[in-house]
Amino acid sequence: MKGKLALLFTIIVLALIGVNVRLAYINKTNGEKYTKKVLAQQDTASTLLPYRRGDILDRNGTILATSEKVYNLILDPKVLLQNKSDDAKKDCVEPTIHALLECFELEEAELRTALSEKKDSSYVPLLRQLTKDETMAFRELLEDEERGPKIKGVWFEDSYIRRYPNNSLACHVVGYTVTGNQGQTGIEEEYSSILNGTNGRSYNYLNEDLEQAKSVKVPTDGNSVVSTIDVTLQGIVEKYIDKFIEDYTNKYVEGPAAKNIGVVMMDPQSGEILAMAGDVDFDLNNPHDLVENGYISQGTYDALASNPHILVDEGYMKEREYEQLALTETNEEKRTEKLVLFLQNQMWRNFCISDGYEPGSTVKPLTIAGALETGVIDDSTTFLCDGGQTIVEGQKPITCAKKSGHGIISLEGSLMFSCNDALMQIGAKEGYDTFLKYQQIFNIGLKTNIDLPGETNNASTVFTKETIGPTELATSSFGQGYNMTMVQVASAFSSVINGGYYYQPHVVKKILDANGGTVENINPILVKQTVSAKTSALIRQYLYHTMYGVADANGNNPTGRKARVAGYSMGGKTGTAEKVPRSARKYLVSFIGFAPADNPQVVCYVVVDEPNATDHVMQASSTYAQEIFKNIMKEAMPYLNIYATEEIPADMQEEVEAENAAKAQQEEEGEDGEGENGEENPDEEEANPEGTLVDPNTGEVVKMPTEEDLENQEDTGILGGIESPLLGGEAEPEPETEEPKEE
Repeated sequence: MKGKLALLFTIIVLALIGVNVRLAYINKTNGEKYTKKVLAQQDTASTLLPYRRGDILDRNGTILATSEKVYNLILDPKVLLQNKSDDAKKDCVEPTIHALLECFELEEAELRTALSEKKDSSYVPLLRQLTKDETMAFRELLEDEERGPKIKGVWFEDSYIRRYPNNSLACHVVGYTVTGNQGQTGIEEEYSSILNGTNGRSYNYLNEDLEQAKSVKVPTDGNSVVSTIDVTLQGIVEKYIDKFIEDYTNKYVEGPAAKNIGVVMMDPQSGEILAMAGDVDFDLNNPHDLVENGYISQGTYDALASNPHILVDEGYMKEREYEQLALTETNEEKRTEKLVLFLQNQMWRNFCISDGYEPGSTVKPLTIAGALETGVIDDSTTFLCDGGQTIVEGQKPITCAKKSGHGIISLEGSLMFSCNDALMQIGAKEGYDTFLKYQQIFNIGLKTNIDLPGETNNASTVFTKETIGPTELATSSFGQGYNMTMVQVASAFSSVINGGYYYQPHVVKKILDANGGTVENINPILVKQTVSAKTSALIRQYLYHTMYGVADANGNNPTGRKARVAGYSMGGKTGTAEKVPRSARKYLVSFIGFAPADNPQVVCYVVVDEPNATDHVMQASSTYAQEIFKNIMKEAMPYLNIYATEEIPADMQEEVEAENAAKAQQEEEGEDGEGENGEENPDEEEANPEGTLVDPNTGEVVKMPTEEDLENQEDTGILGGIESPLLGGEAEPEPETEEPKEE
């Protein structure tokens, strides 16, 4: 018996030795082959761990842009097919397909096609950007004791989608992103590298003991950006732009409320932009759809393929822009793509920083401030306005807003009554060198370097020593002949009323890490001092009286009275610019104001380009811009803790009483009546002083124009048809659809 056991033991030992020898031989001759085969059967794929792009917040922490976690449904055909079996009890392919069809909206045929055509792939995306709720049913099946083990080769890949909770609010400032977390326009583009982080990765591998192990490189989330924008103020601004559009679209003539509308609110003591908006907006969650965003009608969009010129006919683009696109493609689809991209770029364009225009009288405070600094004028200087000046012999006269003349007015009156004649005299006193020096000091026409993409440079439209002449000096003194942007005007104006300090405008004030800790505070950048505190104080006084002053002995009325908010101390300036070509007689009107008058905390600048009006006389009235300004400031100042400290002016008592009564009775809001005072109107007819006056600067006896003189005078506009040599002025043919229609 012992012998048999010994023999059996020997046989077993010899068998084990044989097996070991055989394994050693296989390992030596085919070890690499079998190792690769084993590794191929293991889950050794690396998984991307995406970073979370940082948030964009308003100044008070309200989210403007955020990244929401979503999930991509991924199929691994290679793993799934390794678990295929003819035995239904062991097969995992059919249970997995049934589970996918049960939980998700997938086509069975497409799913089986993907499985067969990509059988060697480990990564086939089935669905993208699923919410957690949309994945829950499938996750529950994976946890099911009976069905879970039968589901193979399917997993969820973490991802993020950019969301904008406020949709179109501050869309041009915030911007949006495209695939790959690439920022497009606004803060999203300007601060994209700061908002982005670094992806991580998870690696599965076999360790030296041939056991599954995992290595994880954790992703680094992006930093968040705190903007200077205040969502409450931004909402107020956009509300009253929308109200103006609603009230004035098709009001006097068939057409839009205005060609362009823009509003900038900023803190003059720091350059922080509090709100910035235009009349065109788009949903940041759906930024490419022209029809859904209301930029173009469905009918026009459908007609693009067969009639691309419809965009010129309906005023979406100019003839020269159409020609520049060079639509030579015979392929309608490619041609339409070009046109759609053009329209999208127009929709995404930030009017407040990208469009230049002649600013008009809102820059008169800059001209006067520069002249005060050099001492060529002082607070006691007076002027004779006889309705205009002939600058060059044989050239038509450049007229004043009041063609009958303001008579003898003070330096303060030159701003209060917006007198072009007085400003031309001031420009002449300064001379070319001094005037151009202060244009440079105020950064006129030059980039402000605001931290937003797309700011235009208008340097080529500003006169130099080589290009300026007497006519150019005269027109430039009151803001005609050269271009600026809204942010350039607002920044220069702020420096004149804040004590003389020019701050670089900016829209971001702080950078936060992923945990909310401060990485960087972006402090205000003081670029330079433009004027003295004394000059600044005097300009503030003049601008206060431009809104709250009374008529002078000649019956001249302050031009900014319609922008007043009862009980508040404010200052401001109207603007009316005659556009090129002058023969078209079209106007851009504006108003820029601040509060409180003695210590400005907010500047609000409103531009209305070609407001809807019956004719050029009505269109030239700055009351359109004053209306928007007043509505905004009436709501914004209490929010900003700027308090009413003034007595209500007598001429506003009825307005205040009517407003209070309306609130008490919860009646519908009524419109303010249009008064005849306070409008900056180039063709305004007022009582004309008779006889002659002595020019206080030259001693010349000047005959003031009479009513008969004005009636016989050819109406050629303020600038007498004089075009700017830098801006050009060739008229483009107007599309027939834009002609006013008689009713």
